[in-house]
Amino acid sequence: MTHVSDIDTTQILPRGLTPLIVSATRAEAAYVPAGLEVIVTGLGKTAAATATAQALAGRDLTRLVIVNIGTAGALRDDVVGLHEPGVVLNHDINAEAIRALGYDPQERLVLDAARSTVLATGDVFVTDPLIRARLAEQAHLVDMEGYAVAYVAARFGVPLRMAKHVSDNADEGSFDWPSMVARSARELGAWLEAVLD
Repeated sequence: MTHVSDIDTTQILPRGLTPLIVSATRAEAAYVPAGLEVIVTGLGKTAAATATAQALAGRDLTRLVIVNIGTAGALRDDVVGLHEPGVVLNHDINAEAIRALGYDPQERLVLDAARSTVLATGDVFVTDPLIRARLAEQAHLVDMEGYAVAYVAARFGVPLRMAKHVSDNADEGSFDWPSMVARSARELGAWLEAVLD
């Protein structure tokens, strides 16, 4: 199955819910429609988890939905465009060892079983072809925050919708991310306009 794009903009967010937009950087959130609350977390799982938890703590969560937007690297050559991951993986945790100790590392979170795209999240900025190939065996996309946002949303019991736009191929070209992020931000902004209609 090709993963050119698996976005369905006809699936709008449920009415009556207040979206909280979560983005790693201001650049990725540059085209978020006016009037929406945006949390900029910073890069990596720790920063994303901390900022998301701080944003949720002490507020009424009953009518809230988190909408995580951002860029991602493509782990396979046929993966381009905009995607809503159905599964997120914590790819740089030693899950087997933790499981052997008798604990559940919860390294795989299912967001929407109907969506086939898998997002791998880790604190490694992937540019190495060997790491890319290894991750491509289990995922389509890679980023540095998605899993952390999903984990916090699950712990707080808040619904989550996630959209990632491919900005690079998770190779040496990834270092050109600053010059490519504006295109991704425009696509993410347009997606938000569609699903928040």
